[in-house]
Amino acid sequence: MEFKTINLKEFNPSVELAIANLEIELNILKNANVKAVKIIHGYGSHGMGGAICLAVRRYLINLTKNKKIKFYITGNEWTLEDSRAREILYSCKNSPQDEDLGHFNPGITIVCLK
Repeated sequence: MEFKTINLKEFNPSVELAIANLEIELNILKNANVKAVKIIHGYGSHGMGGAICLAVRRYLINLTKNKKIKFYITGNEWTLEDSRAREILYSCKNSPQDEDLGHFNPGITIVCLK
């Protein structure tokens, strides 16, 4: 199983465009049988107030409630101590090399797809 990355910060999009892009990318990756995704969304360090980060988390809460994704993990939780993180690490061959693992990065979120 693979671990992929979606970089929502790359082109400095609006919140609406970032969420639309996230929706498309998650569907593509789910259809490609990818099991886990790292979303790079930033956390508002450039004076933007973390609007994309907050919108991403709200979007993922809805996906979780509607059983469209298995779960998500904030960057602060992406550590070996978290059982959900370990589930992803054991099932995705390239996730243990993720540079953010254990770095408590609030600018990312990890999603476990169904």
